[in-house]
Amino acid sequence: MRPPTQLPVPASAPVKAPAGARRGFTPMVALLDVVLLVVAFGLAHVVRFPWELSTGTVQAGWIEFVVAPAIVVVWMTLLSAFRTRDPRIAGIGGDEYRRLLTASLITGASVAVLAYASQLDLARGYVAIAFPLGILFLVIGRKVVRSALARSRARGERLQDVLLVGDTEDVRYVGRRIASTPGAGYRVRAVVTDCEPVGVTIGLGAATAPVVGGIDDVLDLARAQGVSAVVVAGAVRGGHERLRRLGWQLEEHGVELVVSSPLADIAAGRVHERPVDGLPLMHVETPDYRRRAGKRLLDVTGAGIGLLLLAPVLAVVALVIRSDDGGPVFFRQVRVGRGGAEFSILKFRTMCVDAEARVAALHADNDGAGPLFKMKDDPRITRVGAFLRRTSLDELPQLWNVLTGTMSLVGPRPALPREVALYEDFADRRLLVTPGITGLWQVSGRSDLDWVDGVRLDLHYVENWSFLHDLVILARTVPSVLRSRGAY
Repeated sequence: MRPPTQLPVPASAPVKAPAGARRGFTPMVALLDVVLLVVAFGLAHVVRFPWELSTGTVQAGWIEFVVAPAIVVVWMTLLSAFRTRDPRIAGIGGDEYRRLLTASLITGASVAVLAYASQLDLARGYVAIAFPLGILFLVIGRKVVRSALARSRARGERLQDVLLVGDTEDVRYVGRRIASTPGAGYRVRAVVTDCEPVGVTIGLGAATAPVVGGIDDVLDLARAQGVSAVVVAGAVRGGHERLRRLGWQLEEHGVELVVSSPLADIAAGRVHERPVDGLPLMHVETPDYRRRAGKRLLDVTGAGIGLLLLAPVLAVVALVIRSDDGGPVFFRQVRVGRGGAEFSILKFRTMCVDAEARVAALHADNDGAGPLFKMKDDPRITRVGAFLRRTSLDELPQLWNVLTGTMSLVGPRPALPREVALYEDFADRRLLVTPGITGLWQVSGRSDLDWVDGVRLDLHYVENWSFLHDLVILARTVPSVLRSRGAY
């Protein structure tokens, strides 16, 4: 689902700041930015002019020393002009980083043009060090702020209270997504709907919210509840004209209007706005499931190099498994791949040799979701197997599956035939692409995920695949494996 789209509000309107800004969020980030830029330019001076600094001479580097503060001021001004510290984009999505990079590149271009026009002899080595360092430090700084903000929001702090408006099903759907993503900065304070009586409590996943009135009273209810935004979930009675008038009315009282997009789990890169007589129509690109030569090249290269480099590790693990109970080293299981074709997945064996025969006796203790069987303390897991699962070493033999083409490095989780038999509501679209060793399900919780959430993540990957997305998932897999979250 795309993040709710915020309608623009005139700068003169007394808009309530989101919770992220109520305790000086923007000044705090601005102070961090200026400190990081000063450090970046200081390090550039030390690296570029070490002799002059050590001897106390100023024959070289004095121009850079004088100009650096002016560059920092310009850089900070552009960071503000591009609203890189706007609390509305802080903590989630890539807009913050895009704005930061744009402001930084324009700063560099402006400095280059001004230096050329004024014939200012800035050392190229100094500039080549200072600007990349500045951008790197700013990105790291924002990442640190994001992490701190995410932890704070997960504790229920720095959240923006909103009023959720719409029909019951739309409210439940959007409310669940808001409740499951506290990092977005929203918290549903109350629900406004004509479909339920006042006083009824509506479940929103991990949260609940009371119904406080009907849609005709949105403005009064927003003021009474003291919220800073109204989130419209789906269509409202009265259509576009009423929604526009509601935005004007809320604007007068400093309350933002946030409209949930009807497009769920569609990446922003696939959506292009086409204005037609003032009406922003969203054009959704059709995903291409075939032209993925770069993905296959990455798979073959990554799997080949991985098998060569990890050969000693694979050999040691095989010897340990064999010596533990004398059973077979590998475990093979039928899975369903691209196009519904079945294949044999290869793993290191982590359970006793009669594990499959003991499944029926353990069904009462099943911790898995849907058709999956999972136990956090499965008695069938061997001593060596527990370690292999915790470290994900048991999945290394799947590199052979990747090399032979039945699997990919990144993709949907390889499904069991009994799962596929239960697919409904287009869940079989997972089979349009090759399953992967890792994927969104891997970096989002693995066995801790509800089966339905796992299917949703896989469908999101299938619909919105990109080469860059694969690289991001691979990078996120490393810390996910180290945390061992959901690995049992």
